[in-house]
Amino acid sequence: MTHLPPPPQHVEPFVRVLGPEGAVEFLLAFGGGEIYLAATPKGRSRLVEMVGVEKAAALADAVGQMKLRVPTAKPWIARCLRAQGLAIAEIARRLHATDVSVRRWLKESGHVAVKDPRQMRLF
Repeated sequence: MTHLPPPPQHVEPFVRVLGPEGAVEFLLAFGGGEIYLAATPKGRSRLVEMVGVEKAAALADAVGQMKLRVPTAKPWIARCLRAQGLAIAEIARRLHATDVSVRRWLKESGHVAVKDPRQMRLF
């Protein structure tokens, strides 16, 4: 597992229950939309299909049993995907954002571009 950046406060409950990689997948699938978290989830929901009954119930306990709008957390997801080695263009495609936005998010987070040791010096 690669070292992923710490999540922002509003995403932390999702990361605590689902793990960093699971939270990224969850946010990519449900981010920006409303979802109802039931205390006793049934096997019919898309959430249960994705994470399982136990984690769906744990998520309801962590976030609260209610209807909520799932955050998109695109800047954090961009940092996670970059830490996993994805190119900026691929991150932009996955997040439905521009490469300019992805570069800005990475720059704002203090993310340093990894230099390729094969690259020759220009001067």
